[in-house]
Amino acid sequence: MPHQLKSISKAGIPEAIAKVELYRYLHDPEEAESICRDILAVDANHQLALRMLGLSITDQFTGSAGDRYAEVQSIFQSLRDPYERNYYTGVLLERRAKAQLRAGCAAHILLPLVEEALRCFGEAEKIRPASNDDSILHWNRCVRLLESRPEFHWERENLPLDSHEGPPVNVGVRRTGSA
Repeated sequence: MPHQLKSISKAGIPEAIAKVELYRYLHDPEEAESICRDILAVDANHQLALRMLGLSITDQFTGSAGDRYAEVQSIFQSLRDPYERNYYTGVLLERRAKAQLRAGCAAHILLPLVEEALRCFGEAEKIRPASNDDSILHWNRCVRLLESRPEFHWERENLPLDSHEGPPVNVGVRRTGSA
């Protein structure tokens, strides 16, 4: 006999949200994700559950190709509030960059991710609720991340050529006209 998922009650959603927060604090993002999916099965547009689902998935990022960036981006883009769309998209990009750094990805390759996170946090700051400085806190963290790693600003032209590299060669290019 196949096992089937069971539905929670709508009345149980507040307690389920509390459990999501608890499991995230306990560093058990898979459990938190599962509970979010149970909430969304009975209330597909529950904004807090959508936010927590996206965050629970980003808690699982390892910097590998298997990380579910597109899924989280879709979740955060489905948020109704423009501030939250910008803010949480910035969080996604920041967490993606940090996970890839931990996995050994070269920092200069991740610079566009961090810059896009900064853009999102900047947009969120413009429309943030009164006394909500979360976008500023994340902006500052991204700036400090960039400042702490000079390799974010690596420039190819300042490095010597490897022995197998040389200047570009134009083979078969014929110039016309006078020089």
